[in-house]
Formats: sequence, structure tokens, C-alpha cells
Amino acid sequence: MIQTLEWTDKGVRFIDQTKLPTEEVYVTCTTHEQVADVIRNMVVRGAPAIGVAAAMGIALGVKNSKAESAGDLKRDFDAICDVIGKTRPTAVNLFWAIRRMQDKFERIRIRPIPHIKQTLIEEAQRMHAEDIAANQAMGRHGATLMPSAGGVLTHCNAGALATAGYGTALGVIRAAVEQGKKIHVYADETRPFLQGSRLTAWELMKDGIPTTVISDNMAGAMMKQGKIGAIVVGADRIAANGDVANKIGTYTVAVLAKEHNIPFYVAAPISTVDLECPDGSKIPIEQRNQKEVTHIAGKQMVPDGVDVENPAFDVTPAKYVAAIITERGIAKAPYAESLRQLATLEPVH
Repeated sequence: MIQTLEWTDKGVRFIDQTKLPTEEVYVTCTTHEQVADVIRNMVVRGAPAIGVAAAMGIALGVKNSKAESAGDLKRDFDAICDVIGKTRPTAVNLFWAIRRMQDKFERIRIRPIPHIKQTLIEEAQRMHAEDIAANQAMGRHGATLMPSAGGVLTHCNAGALATAGYGTALGVIRAAVEQGKKIHVYADETRPFLQGSRLTAWELMKDGIPTTVISDNMAGAMMKQGKIGAIVVGADRIAANGDVANKIGTYTVAVLAKEHNIPFYVAAPISTVDLECPDGSKIPIEQRNQKEVTHIAGKQMVPDGVDVENPAFDVTPAKYVAAIITERGIAKAPYAESLRQLATLEPVH
């Protein structure tokens, strides 16, 4: 399994996703500030992976703290969480992970400092293991929705690289293939950061799963030609009503799917469901550097001075979503009821 990120004695080790697919390079962060930079600069990306990275960054910061009193450690802890929390606003898993580490800290803050440090390290490692288990469970649930044979379209990268391992949307595809289904993946290239052509294609080729990369504007034509039997994507935040924030371009794919009567599925862990967010209009959308749009591989592709928009995500209304696949089961409309029910179930370990 691809090691997207891992805790080591030297620090938190990440595969540098900005270098893929031509270079397989790993970076080791020795401070929480470095982990924050890795998240912000998309060396690590994907909501579940961002959540685990945040937890490991907090644990690393606490491990490095020179505090000698409980009060000083609390101040350091709060400052570390603040740095990590300012990295990427849309992925709710980031804030879920911070809250979980904060809750753990509050429960043990009167214990000796070495105990607190070790406990937070173990909590981050536990979240890493839980994410892999959740993705595998999600895959088992979602595989039942995949066609026995034919094309499945995916947008962006929701694979092992976007998680602690195995993947959400790609985990569903992996599980379907493991069950003997003859899946051929069509991977949208996913402009402007090219997560589909760079990352999804790289992952699936490593697994020997047949894959065809298409440009984003080919998706509708592929559907019309009957080459796509289902669509499965990941998510960075799911509102209580089932509206889904995912990589920019997902909304377009969902509308096209509806027109062609193709089921559009979303695969994401329960930690991505934000029951405090009533609908998609309340989801903050990250705006990224214009250079991601204006340049490809360092080469400028647009005239100087032209206006550029670069929202990292869009929101797909729940009415376009056939089902939301989680580690605890499959939610269907009305999502306000089904998501809340799943959220109250026992977690997968």
C-alpha cells in the first residue's frame, strides 16, 4: 500500500504529491510549522489525509515543546492548533482532527508532560490506522454499487494518496476489482492541479487497474457514447442536507451524469460529514494561487494581466447524488435523515 504519510522517529514522513508521477520523493517534517506548510502547499492533500496530517502535526509540535509546566504546555498546544487550523479552510477533516486532539488533550492535561506527549502521538497514530480501516469498510459497502463490468468515471484523486491508505472513491473501485468486477476507470485530468492525470492514473497503474485519462471537457462525450456506467468521487465536506463540496469540476460531472441517467456516487468517511453545516451555501470555498491556472509545469499559458479565478472546490447539490458511501454504510435521500443516522452508529475499527 502506498505510504501517503507516516509517523517516524525522525518526524512525519510524506510522499511529495507535487512531484508525482515523474518523481517518487519523500519529505520528513520535523516541526509542526513544516507540517502546516506541507498541508498548505498540497504536498499532502485529500480531506482524510489532511486530517491525519493535522493530528500528526499537532503531536509533533507537542513532542517538540520545551514547556515545563501544564500551563506552558497548554499555551504551546493552543498555538500549535492555531497554526495547523489556518492551512486549508474547506476540508472539514482538518478541523475534526484538531477537535479530536483538543478533546484528548483536555482529558489528560493534568497528567505528567511526558505522558501527555506520548498519548497525543498515540492518538495521531490511532487516527492513521482508523482511516485505513474506514476506507476498507467504505470500499466493501461501495463495491456493491459498482457495475459488474464497464467504465467508471472519477474526478480528482480520492485514492490512497488522499487518505492514510486504500482510498475513498478509489477504495470503492479497488474493492470492486478485488470482488472480480471488470472495471475500467476513466480519470478526469482535473484542472488546474491535475490530480486525476498525475495521481489517480499513477495509483491505478501501480494496482494494474485499467485506466484511461481524459481531459475534463471530455466527460460528457464519454457519457453520451455509453462508456460510463457509474461515477464515484470523494468529498472534502458534506453538509447535513447532503450537499457535497469536492474538487472544482465535480458539479459539472454531476449535472452531466443526471442528464445521461448515470448514478453519481460520493465516497467519504463520516468525519467528512459536517452536521453543523446546514447546506452547501455555508461551506467555505478555498481560493488558491492564480499561478496554478496560468502556468502548467512552470510554463505560462495565458496572457499577462488577464483576470483569473481559482476556486479549489465547488458544491454539488444533494439532488444530483445517488448515494453517499461511508464506512458505516450507504446513505440515500433524504440525506438529512440518513446521514444523521449513520453519524450516530458505532465507529469502524
